Amino acid sequence: MSLTVEIVATKPYEGQKPGTSGLRKKVKVFTQPNYTENFVQAILEANGAALVGSTLVVGGDGRFYCKEAAELIVRLSAANGVSKLLVGQNGILSTPAVSSLIRHNKALGGIVLTASHNPGGPENDFGIKFNCENGGPAPDAFTNLIYKITTEIKQYKLVRNLQIDITKVGVTSFDIAGKPFTVEVIDSVANYVRHMEEIFDFAKLKDFVSGKATGKPLKMRIDAMNGVTGSYVREIFLNRLGATESSVVHTTPLPDFGGLHPDPNLTYAKDLVDTVAQGDYDIGAAFDGDGDRNMIIGSKAFFVTPSDSLAVIAHYLEAIPYFQKNGVQGFARSMPTASAVDLVGRKLGKEVFEVPTGWKYFGNLMDAGRLCLCGEESFGTGSNHIREKDGIWAVLAWISVMQHTGKGIEDILKQHWSVYGRNYFTRYDYEECASDPCNEMVATMEKAITAPEFVGKSYSSGGKTYKVKEADNFSYTDPVDKSVATKQGLRIVFEDGSRIVVRLSGTGSSGATVRLYIDSYEKENVLGQASVMLKPLIDIALEISQLPKFTGRNAPTVIT
Repeated sequence: MSLTVEIVATKPYEGQKPGTSGLRKKVKVFTQPNYTENFVQAILEANGAALVGSTLVVGGDGRFYCKEAAELIVRLSAANGVSKLLVGQNGILSTPAVSSLIRHNKALGGIVLTASHNPGGPENDFGIKFNCENGGPAPDAFTNLIYKITTEIKQYKLVRNLQIDITKVGVTSFDIAGKPFTVEVIDSVANYVRHMEEIFDFAKLKDFVSGKATGKPLKMRIDAMNGVTGSYVREIFLNRLGATESSVVHTTPLPDFGGLHPDPNLTYAKDLVDTVAQGDYDIGAAFDGDGDRNMIIGSKAFFVTPSDSLAVIAHYLEAIPYFQKNGVQGFARSMPTASAVDLVGRKLGKEVFEVPTGWKYFGNLMDAGRLCLCGEESFGTGSNHIREKDGIWAVLAWISVMQHTGKGIEDILKQHWSVYGRNYFTRYDYEECASDPCNEMVATMEKAITAPEFVGKSYSSGGKTYKVKEADNFSYTDPVDKSVATKQGLRIVFEDGSRIVVRLSGTGSSGATVRLYIDSYEKENVLGQASVMLKPLIDIALEISQLPKFTGRNAPTVIT
């Protein structure tokens, strides 16, 4: 029986402009009549003629409304001429797995259902983003087109009677107005695990993890935080690498993440930090809701900043077979990320790129063969094996470095600092602030720091003095396609290389999140306490930005 396409009249909703990585709102917003339908229709239409006969990947982090949204996308895709969908079982796929599937299947792209590290549940957040045919997040030109369509939309197309059971792996074919349409519900984990086996030496890592190679098993504490990575964690670390059951926790994906906030940092992964702090583990790791972010800690909860994590992996790429085979190209970091990897790139004679926040800015460089490793201070690390950051990949990279060096995490970091010096770094997050005062704060600060007389000014605090070398609102010209991104964050660079960065986040679902970044380089004094070393510059940053005045906050929500 041929199913028919229904044309449904609709009206635009305000505010469907994708942020740094897709559209994120409260679940109650997405479940309004036609809200999700409008946005998905806009995504499909933005692909133009390429959509007809195409293959798309669909999956998400398992949060509340994920399964229902996936089923709705099936009905919308069928009506809009898509030929085949690859759907994760139960609507579940990690963001790195989506990127891998797009690339392996040469799909037109993928619709990812996630609000990443934001809380889940019926009262919390949901999100939808589109990844393009290279597996990476849609670039600005594409998301701008999506937004334009949402402001003008008058109808969407739906095959209302198309029913598909996405809880069972299998292939189902349909006749949609005389045209074939196939839905393949796939094992959410299998393709990604195969991909990791191509990148890392699992046999060698298994011998290391089990203790066969060293006589002492590696003691791990891997926390999936009830997000999407649970199944991936169990398959890779337990079944393939031979870790014990007690090595992994919170591995069942839950619609509300079991009440956890799946943001892998020292604040929200406190249970992991407290457990590893007792001294019984060699490595601790946590992931966010959709599996692209990671936090690494060593024995006794020795914290590895994301900036240092990127730099260390860059230094030891020879420990990973993928890079032995494919070679080492350039490195890149987001602008707010401390410049530790720059020093490694300089020593190795590799290009180092500084890009705006948002993984999409790394994709062109990777596709052009100029970039193989990149990261963001927001706990994102990845390589050119896909076009997304990849939390489990980062943990496997660290275990590879530990196996390669025979050292623990703290000793690896201290050795690294002795060679390169140390970038002391912190980030203050002020979450869900009132938007208007925050916008006023940024405008006021930008006017002050871009005034000609600002360069050369000196600021003193805690016995230290910093002299301004340059200041701007960061802009970026892509060296591949020459596209330009402006107003990417206020940046003050001092003569000693220290930096203050202020920007408004594009990943929140409501209000404004202000992020304050402090980066200070020390060549010799590398074993100090970060909070002490950075306090003078933090005080100066609060003075220049007038952040307490505009936000009404005396302290940040999160410090990392």
